[in-house]
Amino acid sequence: MSLEGKTIFITGASRGIGLAIAERCARDGANIVVAAKTTDPHPKLEGTIYTAAEAIEKAGGKALPLVVDIREEDNVEQAIARTVDHFGGIDAVINNASAIFPRSTAETPIKRWDLMHQVNARGTFLVTQKCLPHLEKSENPHILALSPPLDMDPKWFAPHVAYTSAKYGMSLCILGWSGEFRGKIAANAIWPRTAVATAAIANVLAGTEAFKNCRKPEILADTAYHVLNKPAASFTGNFLIDDSFLVSEGVTDLDQYSVSPGEELLPDFFVPENPPAPDGVNIMNVSLTH
Repeated sequence: MSLEGKTIFITGASRGIGLAIAERCARDGANIVVAAKTTDPHPKLEGTIYTAAEAIEKAGGKALPLVVDIREEDNVEQAIARTVDHFGGIDAVINNASAIFPRSTAETPIKRWDLMHQVNARGTFLVTQKCLPHLEKSENPHILALSPPLDMDPKWFAPHVAYTSAKYGMSLCILGWSGEFRGKIAANAIWPRTAVATAAIANVLAGTEAFKNCRKPEILADTAYHVLNKPAASFTGNFLIDDSFLVSEGVTDLDQYSVSPGEELLPDFFVPENPPAPDGVNIMNVSLTH
């Protein structure tokens, strides 16, 4: 497996899961576009597009940091044009950027509804649409989203209709594209079984004290890496849970991904009963849901 020389356009790659995926691909010598908004350090959000680019170069890849607001069509078009001018094409697009505000209907301001749907569903559609002409020229093109399996159980909707519908919007895109581009461009989604130690956990959901019950972003980085190395013509339409997929790929040590090995793990939103957790994975009997 190798992504050497491949160009990967990653939204929200300045920190967290997006950056971890970028660094993993960079270890092969991939070209990474850091498509995100943060140019100046933020007191609550670690990393900028420039620090991410430095990390990618250090890992062995080539980086192109671009200021991109995926809600703005002109901005996205310009970023993709610069990518193709700089690297010569696009082999994969990773729709990682996402907005989160998991609150009840009464507690959700309409501006939050708008933000989540504009970033999650609309942003995923817009970025992928603009990448399509270049993906079509790639030898092994992939569309990947950080979005959950489509499980229509009301328990996933009732606590936060706005957030769930926005996040599922990304998954609906993957479902549709897997059919639309079957045999030509792969479209898959990956999702964590457990909470991942990122800014969303620290600032929105549970606080940094919950990190001990989280996994590291590297588990999704390795998941994405394995997906991107699959044959696009046949490996498509999959909604993969990270640990189960990695086990199926021959990964035997899941403890390496725990922030505090041996601690119980906090379950993420939207994880279905199947596939069940791999042997030895100890999930807490609690929920992130507010």
